[in-house]
Amino acid sequence: MRLFNSGAAEALMGRGNVPDDLAIESKVVSRAIRSAQSQVEGRNAEIRKNVLKYDDVLNRQREAIYGDRRHILEGDDLQDRVTRFLEDVITEVIDAHTSEGHSDDWDFDALWTELKTLYPVAITVDELLTEAGSRGKVTEAFLTKEILSDAKLAYERRTAQLGEPAMRELERRVVLSVIDRRWRDHLYEMDYLKDGIGLRAMAQRDPLVEYHREGFALYQSMMGQIREETVGFLFNLEVEVTGGGAAAPIVAAKGLTADAAPAERLSYSAPSADANGEVEVRNQRGQVERAATAKAQQATQQNPTLARAATPARVAPAKKGAFGQSSETPEATAAPVNRAQRRSQDKKK
Repeated sequence: MRLFNSGAAEALMGRGNVPDDLAIESKVVSRAIRSAQSQVEGRNAEIRKNVLKYDDVLNRQREAIYGDRRHILEGDDLQDRVTRFLEDVITEVIDAHTSEGHSDDWDFDALWTELKTLYPVAITVDELLTEAGSRGKVTEAFLTKEILSDAKLAYERRTAQLGEPAMRELERRVVLSVIDRRWRDHLYEMDYLKDGIGLRAMAQRDPLVEYHREGFALYQSMMGQIREETVGFLFNLEVEVTGGGAAAPIVAAKGLTADAAPAERLSYSAPSADANGEVEVRNQRGQVERAATAKAQQATQQNPTLARAATPARVAPAKKGAFGQSSETPEATAAPVNRAQRRSQDKKK
């Protein structure tokens, strides 16, 4: 009643000085209440229906991703999928560098630099040009064929190096880790897109249609990043294969996941004027450990030199490459993880 014709309802209730505790038995009021209730419920139903249309976009993407994860967890062989990943990534890189101009204008050095971030390239530019006859005879199809052949040989060498069972286990772990990390990032991007999609209506565009279109573009971008990072990790991770038998080897991949949180250690703070020369022992969360503090204060009183003990310097962690490989060059900066990040860095330069 407050939302629908509230003035008429107020005028009706104000006639004849009707007491507040009198029961409302008028058919007019009852019909007005039923009409208002039906309109409110209909409006809320339309709102929920519109929200469900937005949720359905992400739900279909979620079903596709969870279906892939379920098949991987159930032990599906990923060799064919990884081979397709390798072919798609190599083809996309070549297309990006050869889509414009003639072969004489192509930057083979930039192409080889990007390929080396994905896998150990064995063929050189000079060998490729010698095989083609001249630079002008190099075509995109020829370039794709030669590089794909070299990449597949590198994949076979990697499999022979680790062993067939260890390679299959590494593929499952890499694909699962990359999917989980990229799916989390994709959820944040979809939430950000949904928050501002209503502004598309100001440009006379249907927000739902735009959400479908841009959500699909984000999903395709996520799948491209999954393919590229999977290939890069498979070739560049530092892998250690230990016991467990030939059928079930134990594979330890350095740099695939975030380092585990170190064990909680106590840190000793130096005496200060505010603390009246006393020593406090705190854990990594900054909380005072009372028992350890009492022992440290007692030890400090017995031996004052402990209060002036120097704190050991922290050792900087070893630098890692884009896909977890060790980087010994001290001047090297943090390498981009995928092609999109590399291009954004080139634009900044």
